[in-house]
Amino acid sequence: MLLLVIRVPIGFALMSVASACVLLVFSWRPGSELNLAYGIRPAVSLIENSVFGFVHSYSLSMIPMFIAAGHLAYHARITTDIYDSARIWMARLPGGLAMASIVGCGGFAAVSGSSLACASAMGRICVPEMQRYGYSRELSTSSVAVGGTLGSLIPPSVLFIVYGIFTESSVSQLFLAGVLPGILSLFGYLLTVWIWAKLKPDAAPILTQNYPLREKLAAGLKVWPAMVLVVIIIGGIYGGVFTATEAAAICLTFILAFGLLSGRINFSQLKDSLRETAISTASLFFISAGAKVFVSFVSLTGVTAALVAFVNDAELSNWMILFSIVLIYLVMGMFLDPIGTMLLTLPFVIPLIEGMGYELIWFGVVIVKLLEIGLVTPPLGLNVFVVSSVVRPEVPVHVVFFGVMKFLVIDLMVLAVIVLFPVVSLLLPSLIG
Repeated sequence: MLLLVIRVPIGFALMSVASACVLLVFSWRPGSELNLAYGIRPAVSLIENSVFGFVHSYSLSMIPMFIAAGHLAYHARITTDIYDSARIWMARLPGGLAMASIVGCGGFAAVSGSSLACASAMGRICVPEMQRYGYSRELSTSSVAVGGTLGSLIPPSVLFIVYGIFTESSVSQLFLAGVLPGILSLFGYLLTVWIWAKLKPDAAPILTQNYPLREKLAAGLKVWPAMVLVVIIIGGIYGGVFTATEAAAICLTFILAFGLLSGRINFSQLKDSLRETAISTASLFFISAGAKVFVSFVSLTGVTAALVAFVNDAELSNWMILFSIVLIYLVMGMFLDPIGTMLLTLPFVIPLIEGMGYELIWFGVVIVKLLEIGLVTPPLGLNVFVVSSVVRPEVPVHVVFFGVMKFLVIDLMVLAVIVLFPVVSLLLPSLIG
């Protein structure tokens, strides 16, 4: 925590502290003096095996493929077509353009699985369009910022993949568990925009342009590539045709083929997409590798068993423990990125959840929703900073935060529903799994 306070990147903080502590554990045995030479070989072996075993995970190969698919879908304008179609169909609704932006973000999320990539890409497309039609800066930027968080819940989700690997849970089941909460969040955001536009008409002027039915149908047909991707991810995986990893490869191949054959992707865009994918993947893998070493260190200390014993001795109710965990994630989400928050806390909270008899699939949805809220909460809501930086002219961060506060009410209500009624998350996995 001290390293994070002085702004050391979380990957370096996790790896350095965990490696030093592993060396200390092996070098300073109970009843003996510190001997670094004695501990170097087992410490290096444990660190090497932890990192190598993690990076060699078959399921982990989904991450770069889904990230690449998101970047290529943006350059192939698949996500833009989703937004354009929603914009034409929703133009006459109160706050229609903001609603279309949220739907577009949901569509992007269903392709890329990355909230930050979603906020960055859709911010460049949607915010200038809304401001051109007189939408307020608060509504136009905040709707994209919160819409971008849907990338965490709607499958595929990078957070679900990482959670599944670290908790040895089924990634396919986690994807399925996120569908209903993701749809619930989406409709909650749309309702918020509608109420906002009704109460403050000046913030979202209703468009006078009326699109004919032929144009609406043509716009609807343009989203067929996105629908194919949804069928591949949802239908293919749960129809037993292929695994989640194979679905990632097929989605990437389909998007690349579509982009090249339609002439929407050129060599320069392909190179940019691959470079962005390599940077994002390397960063994520380094953080995760550091977390894997950190998990090994925590298991050596026996602190998780001691924590479980302490909680049991305190005779706290399950709801009190769960409320404390939720509060910790809400606070940490204000200061740390989602991946870092998850990996830093999983070694401690998972034993507690298992000890209380809760489903890890359900808890994965709860964690991802909490991390989703952290993406837009001050002072370090990453999606807010991303949207603020990509809009030209740049919108001050505090303006975006003021708008986001209206959506947080819905987020907390959805979180309460997920926590109080686990069936919302577990219904589809139980029916299909």
